[in-house]
Amino acid sequence: MASGSKLVIYAALVGNALIAVTKFVAASITGSSAMLSEGIHSLVDTGNQVLLLYGLKRAAKPPDEDFPFGHGKEVYFWSFIVAILIFALGGGISIYEGIQHIRHPEPISNPLLNYIVLGLAMIFEGGAWYLAFREFSRTRGSWGYLEAIQRAKDPTIFVVLFEDSAAMLGLMVAFVGVFLSQVTGIEVFDGAASVVIGLILIGTAIWLAHETKGLLIGESANKSVVRGIRDTLRGRPNIDHINEVLTMHMGPDFILANISVEFTDSIDSQQVEDDIAAINQAIKQKYPEIKRVFVEAGKRGKRYPPDS
Repeated sequence: MASGSKLVIYAALVGNALIAVTKFVAASITGSSAMLSEGIHSLVDTGNQVLLLYGLKRAAKPPDEDFPFGHGKEVYFWSFIVAILIFALGGGISIYEGIQHIRHPEPISNPLLNYIVLGLAMIFEGGAWYLAFREFSRTRGSWGYLEAIQRAKDPTIFVVLFEDSAAMLGLMVAFVGVFLSQVTGIEVFDGAASVVIGLILIGTAIWLAHETKGLLIGESANKSVVRGIRDTLRGRPNIDHINEVLTMHMGPDFILANISVEFTDSIDSQQVEDDIAAINQAIKQKYPEIKRVFVEAGKRGKRYPPDS
């Protein structure tokens, strides 16, 4: 696991923990619903970073008898749990609090304190967001932003980026809600801001769950990797036909490849064994993230949908 992703998570963890305490103190003093929702948001984000770090630690465990391909998918599982927590705790509680304050509005006693806390939170969140965005930009290469999110195999980077983006947007909504409540004297704006923050969190959670689901259930390697494997096989003289190339990510840096090829009839079993060993070595040298390669000798037949 790249150290950059852990740095991003640690930065977000420290920032969110400090911000959560500050927001809860401000909410208790001023009675602001939007500020309370923001405190819940930051608290959930803090817990999420702890879960991501736990997932990274579990994913680093070596293979054993029960998990011969390692524990790499742990990070996918915990990333999915993060999405559920954002939806249930962050979004659900924020909407509930907002509705309660809309039904029973209360004046904000000290809006200046809210502005100070929101301003500081924007600075801290902005710093964490910049670190996450910089790491995400470094790993995406030549892909576009949406394409990089869809193709990314390490969810920890875009999970933190999504969280921080939602946090920045939530802070702006909270600022507007507090400001409108102060200027107009209509307290329901504060509760409405809390509801909007909840909807932002729910939308973020749904997108995160969608992006991590494929990785959790067994997503294939990127098409460029599959094409590269095929190109490697096409250059070998003893292969008549490539039947199929099946891949699956067992973790961000662990790809399992299962290959079926038809060897020429003129070679004997020893040559087949030598060729399989050579194919294994060539593929792993070209793609170090491919940790296990299984080559199956077979005749042309039924194939899976094209993967090239």
